[in-house]
Amino acid sequence: MRTASKGVAFRALLLAGALVSLAPGFSALAPGAAFAQGRSPDSFADLAANVSDAVVNISATQAPPERRAGQGPGAAPNAPNMPNLPRGTPFDDLFEEFFKRRQQGPDADRGGPQQRRSNSLGSGFVIDAAGVVVTNNHVIADASEITVIFNDGQRLKAEVVGRDSKVDIAVLRVKPEKPLKAVKFGDSDKIRVGDWVMAVGNPFGLGGTVTVGILSARNRNINSGPYDDYLQTDASINKGNSGGPLFSLQGEVIGVNTAILSPSGGSVGIGFASPASIVKPLVDQLLQYGETRRGWLGVRIQQVDEQIADSLGLGRARGALVAGIDDKGPAKPAGLQSGDVILRFDGQEVRNSTDLPRIVAATPVGKEVDVSIMRGGKEQNLKVTLGRLEDGERMASLGDNRQPQGGAARSVTQKALGMEFSSISPNLARQFNLKDGVKGVVITSVEPNSPAAEKRVQAGDVIVEINQQVIGQPQDVAARMKQAKDQGRKSALFLIANAQGESRFVALPVE
Repeated sequence: MRTASKGVAFRALLLAGALVSLAPGFSALAPGAAFAQGRSPDSFADLAANVSDAVVNISATQAPPERRAGQGPGAAPNAPNMPNLPRGTPFDDLFEEFFKRRQQGPDADRGGPQQRRSNSLGSGFVIDAAGVVVTNNHVIADASEITVIFNDGQRLKAEVVGRDSKVDIAVLRVKPEKPLKAVKFGDSDKIRVGDWVMAVGNPFGLGGTVTVGILSARNRNINSGPYDDYLQTDASINKGNSGGPLFSLQGEVIGVNTAILSPSGGSVGIGFASPASIVKPLVDQLLQYGETRRGWLGVRIQQVDEQIADSLGLGRARGALVAGIDDKGPAKPAGLQSGDVILRFDGQEVRNSTDLPRIVAATPVGKEVDVSIMRGGKEQNLKVTLGRLEDGERMASLGDNRQPQGGAARSVTQKALGMEFSSISPNLARQFNLKDGVKGVVITSVEPNSPAAEKRVQAGDVIVEINQQVIGQPQDVAARMKQAKDQGRKSALFLIANAQGESRFVALPVE
């Protein structure tokens, strides 16, 4: 071993189990300071040995129909029956399913029609020794046959207990001859950014593979669904790790590996796991009911930006702005109104609009909760008894197909902020196909590059309110704008409805 001379610019010290490079003149950290919770492990071998037998491979077989949809008599007989998978997103789903095709049937050698079976390869983990397995829903989606493959080579057929596409979780059950090795969920809220984590799974179909890294970030929103709140890790995760566990050093599952950010499709050190705090309650519901039972408030919300915050006198951007109220939802009888800003829900702070759906969904159906709102510049408290989201979705699916009939108002046109708007007449209602019951003043034109155009306001939209005051006639717009200016506000808050009656808030500068 060569000894470094005194003139060497950098020297290496082994400190608390980590190799640290120090420049001359820099002092080493005090013992234990490098790792707040103790020394770095010399090896992860004991942890890997303790949990690996509970991690399984998932093989989900899809048997496609004899002929693809749209394949006519003139189509090539051997045209591949490719699955319909999402493409072109920057979040290339690491767990995008592998598809292996094999020729079947006596006609294959003669060039006749060939049957192909597609195999989706992923990961999962056992949470109950009696045979309960958790994985990602997309791993087993549309599967006609699911096989769970264990570390010792044992293969067991699985049935689906329940699934949830919104968080991409599925629960399977197998029937083993003897108790299985199982792992348990941990408290993902306690793990800190910088803590060690271990991912175990089936990358690229290679079989049980262990990778380690740290928790890189929390509360990541990758726009994959309504309840995005991912843990981010730099532990190497690749295709086939989908549905596998992310472990803490205590051997508890603190996340389910679900996605990666990768231009190439392979690991670049940015992986995402659904936290156990979200997954475990869903797994419990699926085991008990075979379906999810999420809380439902019955509101449409949007983000509060700085302009909207100014127009409402919030001081800073925070909370979730109520853009609409479901007539059949729990919010309406509780007194919630369009234009309210929800600041706290059931004792939890609502930092932004992405927080609220997750908090509400995790709240038990039927629970009476306190809701703190900002209305008219004053904070108020309401009580709401939550309904069930799935019931609300079923009601919404019935729809409202009534045709617009227009109104009898005389058409009066005015102009402001690069918009021309008019009272709603029968002719304008027919021209813009306005839904029956939409009230306000209809926007008949929008100038390009105007403040309204920049906020995607367009002809056929209807101005319903300004600064939470109802607009009935075109001249009301100028009056509300003057009022906002006199109050020293830089922006006015417009409630804009589209032709179908779906509303949103838009903050426009006061002229």
